[in-house]
Amino acid sequence: MVMLAGTTGLRRSELFALRWSDVNFQTMEVAVTRSCVQGRFGKVKTIASGKPVPLHKLVYDMLLSWRLVTAYGGEGDFLFPSERLNGTKPLTPDMVLRKSNRPALLRAGVENKLIGWHSFRHTLATNLRSLGVDVKVAQELLRHANSRITMDLYTQAVGQ
Repeated sequence: MVMLAGTTGLRRSELFALRWSDVNFQTMEVAVTRSCVQGRFGKVKTIASGKPVPLHKLVYDMLLSWRLVTAYGGEGDFLFPSERLNGTKPLTPDMVLRKSNRPALLRAGVENKLIGWHSFRHTLATNLRSLGVDVKVAQELLRHANSRITMDLYTQAVGQ
């Protein structure tokens, strides 16, 4: 889940709404067709948000492996289902942060930093900039409506 969030910049509402039918293993893309906010499903944030998201080969392989071991690998199943709810709903983002992500950060020695799901989007944007990726490409990958959002709000200054 963290690998998918960190390499795609999916919003948490998009990440937790994903079903296996949204993953195209032939084109190595994820279709972003819905969001899930506080257990309610709805539309994506903007028109640009609904564009397909490319998958890196490592993430593609990880998703294939995950699908083989999860009890919920059917086309209509959530990528990250709640086992407590027998896969009928996805996990909740705040619960995953509290029970998994933040304890892992502490074990890795990361303290006194508030890291949430949106941190992955900001980090991806900054990493793209540090790699010299064109701002329009970064905008498309993050699925922002315009490049000003990408540059002004999402990227940190990077040294040369």
